[in-house]
Amino acid sequence: MKFLRNIFDNLEPKVKDNKFLHTVYDGFETFFFTPKEVTTGPGVHIRDGIDLKRTMVLVVLALQLCLLFGMWNIGHQHYNALGLYPGVGDSIFTKFLYGALQLLPIIIVAHVVGLGIEFFFAAKKGHAIEEGFLVSGMLIPLIMPPDIPLWMLALAVAFAVIIAKEAFGGTGMNILNIALTARVFLFFAYPTEISGDNCWVAYDYNWLHSIFGMGDATMNALGLSSLPEGGWKSLVTDGFSGATPLALAAKGGWEAVTNQYTVSEMFWGFIPGSVGEMCKPAIIFGMIMLIVTRIASWRIMISMILGAVAMGLILNAVGANPFMQVPFYQHLIMGSFMFAMVYMATDPVTAAQTETGKWIYGFMIGFIGMIVRVLNPAYPEGWMLAILFLNVFAPTIDHYIYQRNIKRRLSRAA
Repeated sequence: MKFLRNIFDNLEPKVKDNKFLHTVYDGFETFFFTPKEVTTGPGVHIRDGIDLKRTMVLVVLALQLCLLFGMWNIGHQHYNALGLYPGVGDSIFTKFLYGALQLLPIIIVAHVVGLGIEFFFAAKKGHAIEEGFLVSGMLIPLIMPPDIPLWMLALAVAFAVIIAKEAFGGTGMNILNIALTARVFLFFAYPTEISGDNCWVAYDYNWLHSIFGMGDATMNALGLSSLPEGGWKSLVTDGFSGATPLALAAKGGWEAVTNQYTVSEMFWGFIPGSVGEMCKPAIIFGMIMLIVTRIASWRIMISMILGAVAMGLILNAVGANPFMQVPFYQHLIMGSFMFAMVYMATDPVTAAQTETGKWIYGFMIGFIGMIVRVLNPAYPEGWMLAILFLNVFAPTIDHYIYQRNIKRRLSRAA
């Protein structure tokens, strides 16, 4: 570390006169080292070994199992669509390599665009780089389809960072979750890329795969000397469906889901879907880590489950269509409910801040999200819209909690 410290000390005089370069330098320097100046002596200051960067890093670490599984699942669904390696344990490395090469450009584009915009605004404002995008830059690739066009992703990231974050003052000032804002931008601007039945399987190879010769290896496995007209998509087995369980449930209820996927497959994540939202054990691992480190609120998680169960029971009681008849408890493992609950609803900036407010906030997300998921025929998933909706109302919830507490204390004083 002393060698690294010397590098930073030698660089600082060279970049201190350039506003942008010094901003970049400061961002990396504070990432590797804590400040030399600390509060000493008695007083009211809180002394802690963790700062915002390290808080964000803990969340990124909690996402790593979701990321690794997502890479493998991209490859698993890809080769399954081509009729190759159908078993979960078949050609694990090949599947993981395909998924990693498919996901790497998405991660790079999200970080380059998002961090580039943050560096620019930090230099223009003359303040240190804010660390909030460390988490958003990882969440955004994990909630996208594996075949999302990179230019669309770049537009979505730019929109989210500029409109939902920098326009409000930067990290800690935004009222909307950044990652979900990027996704909602794509949903309304390019709906065919983010919704539908068959947009969750990556059929093609990007340019990175040619470096590793993966396309040639796959053609050899398929017994082909060259690609037919129409490319890789034309090789997808006739009748193959990349539909997610939610798309199936919206059309045929729980029976349609179980005809194609088992409960075990949905729990472990061996199904098409967003990159990081499928594997429930990986999400549970991250949930435990965030709760133990007190980064995320367990109150929001529990109340969100209670809200979803309450609305699910009401829908089951009505049962007017097949989707409403899906058992309420099965909704908890379908789609992105658990991922949204652990990593999106608990965002400490956009969630409610009061302890009572967190119970109300989480419950309403679960309650409203189930309504959107089941009763909205155009979009069989509800957590993105429900969380953004409650992000807007979180300050109002806290306001009334504060006013109630003030009145209660005043009544005791009187």
